[in-house]
Formats: sequence, structure tokens, C-alpha cells
Amino acid sequence: MTEAMKWSVMKWLREKKNVRKTADQANAALDKLNREVKQRWPDNVKSAYDALEAQSSSPAQEDRNRRKPSSPNGESETLLLARKLKGANDEAYRARAIAEEAFDQAEKQLSTRLAREGCLKAIHAWDMLEEVIRNAENIGF
Repeated sequence: MTEAMKWSVMKWLREKKNVRKTADQANAALDKLNREVKQRWPDNVKSAYDALEAQSSSPAQEDRNRRKPSSPNGESETLLLARKLKGANDEAYRARAIAEEAFDQAEKQLSTRLAREGCLKAIHAWDMLEEVIRNAENIGF
């Protein structure tokens, strides 16, 4: 991605499929690692996280959950941890969606500027998800 940010319009036109393929492979690898790490969590954390995921099945509910302040009064430590982990995970996936939208717009407009922005956004989204995974690896240990 870093190299692709320097390409000309013609190079982008020739290589855009390879960039998308590489991005898809990176996304798949991070998603797989994220799932594997979550499988190693203690059952109580998995249950709390799964309950939060079930609650946020609609975008409106997810927005309400994101705005809801987390307070120790009435929420278990496990639920607070799960809420924090889910919030960071969701934020990383929103960043990925923004990067993909930037690539779509770059392709529609044949814009190397937008393609470069898409690369930067993709790298940022991967960094965010890597941080989420590193934090998730420490749960229960």
C-alpha cells in the first residue's frame, strides 16, 4: 500500500485489481486472527461480548450503545471489558469500510488522490485492528 501511494494514474489503472486483492488478503488474515484470539477468551468474556454483538444487530441500536456511557454502577467488570473491546473492534471495522469507500470513489473518478487516501485509510484501519487484536490477546491471561 505504501508503494501504491506513489503510482501514476496509468499504473493505478493497471494495478488496482492487485491492490484490492492484496487488501482483501490482509483483511482476511486479520479477521481470521481476530476470530482465533476471541476463541481463546474465557467463557464469561465471550458470553458478554456475544451478548453485546446480539444487541447491536441494528445500526440504530449500535449507535445508542456507542453513545451510552459506561459506568461501573450496575455493569460487571466483564461487561465493561467486553463493551470496551467491542467498541474498539467496531471502530476498526468502520475505518475499514471508510477505506473501501475511498477506493470505490477513486475507481469511479479515476482519481489517484482518492486512491492514495484509500491506501492511507486502509493502513490506518489495519493498524487499528492490529491494536484491537493485541489488546484482545491479553484477556484472561
